[in-house]
Amino acid sequence: MSSYRDLLQAAKAEIEEGDAKRVQALIDEGSILVDVRERDEWEQGRIPGAVHIPRGYLESRIEQAVPDRSQPVVLYCAAGNRSAFAAKTLADLGYERPVSLAGGYTDWQRNGLPTELPRTLGPARQTRYSRHLLIPEVGEEGQLRLLDSRILLIGAGGLGSPASLYLAAAGVGRLGIVDADVVDETNLQRQIVHSTNSLGEPKTDSARRRIEALNPDVEVVPFRERLTSENIERILEPGWDVIVDGADNFPTRYLVNDASVWHDIPVVHGSIFRFEGQVTVFKPGSGPCYRCLFAQPPPPEMAPSCAEGGVLGVLPGVVGSIQAAEALKLALGIGEPLVGRLLLYDALSGEFQEMKLRRDPACPVCGESPTITDYIDYVEFCAGVGH
Repeated sequence: MSSYRDLLQAAKAEIEEGDAKRVQALIDEGSILVDVRERDEWEQGRIPGAVHIPRGYLESRIEQAVPDRSQPVVLYCAAGNRSAFAAKTLADLGYERPVSLAGGYTDWQRNGLPTELPRTLGPARQTRYSRHLLIPEVGEEGQLRLLDSRILLIGAGGLGSPASLYLAAAGVGRLGIVDADVVDETNLQRQIVHSTNSLGEPKTDSARRRIEALNPDVEVVPFRERLTSENIERILEPGWDVIVDGADNFPTRYLVNDASVWHDIPVVHGSIFRFEGQVTVFKPGSGPCYRCLFAQPPPPEMAPSCAEGGVLGVLPGVVGSIQAAEALKLALGIGEPLVGRLLLYDALSGEFQEMKLRRDPACPVCGESPTITDYIDYVEFCAGVGH
């Protein structure tokens, strides 16, 4: 029978080990660094830039963290034993160059190399966001990034309701809400952030109360006012990472678009009508803007509002939830946001379709020679008066 020492010696005979200085050089050359210690060890200090995958989860999570098996991977634990077994495991999985840090984190510290104390969620937040922590693309670092994120919602109506609730539940640290309306009985068929008890109350107050009850980690910043050329700079002044556009009128959509281009803020745009909805992402510098698609607003008779044409109550739930998902992807820096793509949903047929969108080089705002460089009278513009 083989002892633990025998197995360890056998593993070390089959893998590559490197001392602290050699490992530092490998990291500088672009090797991926993986910490295989337990969480309590990780929280007491780590090597900067390390990905945390406890040894017990290595086989199930390493492919998400390091999909390219040809990329060198440096593994470390406390003393170099668990990392030796981990390196042997990666070799068995087909990784071409797994390297174990001889002497582990202890030897790294002894050599005076850089360490850091990681920022952690703490027990309560680890429980609340436990399902996010299980996702390699999110994990603790991603959740901390969400808690630091700032997302501005234009509207607390049909689209803003589901978007705000899911963003709050996900742990977005600051949610701004711009809406001048009060809760009306006709809203309750689809605007799920409000309730019968909110009738007559400003939507910003109603939404704020519901969001804070859902997740006390979230700071709600209400703007009980209609978005205009006069106040948009003040509203954007605190700095926002993403704008979720749930506006139901063209002047606001054009205003949000122009401001987002000039402030370099991505916009998750959504719109709904009867049984149909659409979502796209306008990311300055990476794709088209709203004006690339609609250089001029359509005549009013060609674009009736939901108040005029109606909307299936569940439709904004679908579209607003997709908007929330896109906003989270942007905040986390993961996945492929809907930049240059328009996602169309037909509730009657239950079908999704996608259209490719292209940036217009002649766009008056984001084009090569912009002709609109300051805010205009958007109400006049959308009424058909040229500028």
